[in-house]
Amino acid sequence: MGGPELMARVEELSARPAGEELVGAVMDMYAEGLRRIVDRDPSIADDRYVAALLLIHDLHPVPLEERVRGALDSVRPFMAKHGGDVEVLGLHDGVLRLRLLGACNGCAASATTLEHAVERALEEAAPDLSGLEVDGALPTVGGLSCGI
Repeated sequence: MGGPELMARVEELSARPAGEELVGAVMDMYAEGLRRIVDRDPSIADDRYVAALLLIHDLHPVPLEERVRGALDSVRPFMAKHGGDVEVLGLHDGVLRLRLLGACNGCAASATTLEHAVERALEEAAPDLSGLEVDGALPTVGGLSCGI
């Protein structure tokens, strides 16, 4: 790297803190604006794109636990049709622990049930979950199914 290239690199690096400070100030402004919007109309969080923005700024008006419960309640009728259910074992540091119950516990199709029902519902309602651990889920085995 020659002299002019090295000088350009040094100037670029010295400008970085100012750029980071500017981005931080803009993010703070967006967060404050979003907070004021949510204060006026909390139902705005029902829109998934708005909810994603609110999550980035830690402003979602519905607690994670409540969003998880709602997502699981939305898939329970599907699971009940096949003799199954899901139980929350715990939520700690953003990691949700579940247990599949009834016909879904230990069922060879439990991985499919999780992928198509539970995981999708959780991704939509609680994209801020950092992990999911499931007791009673088995890998999908060709030809074996609990009726799903």
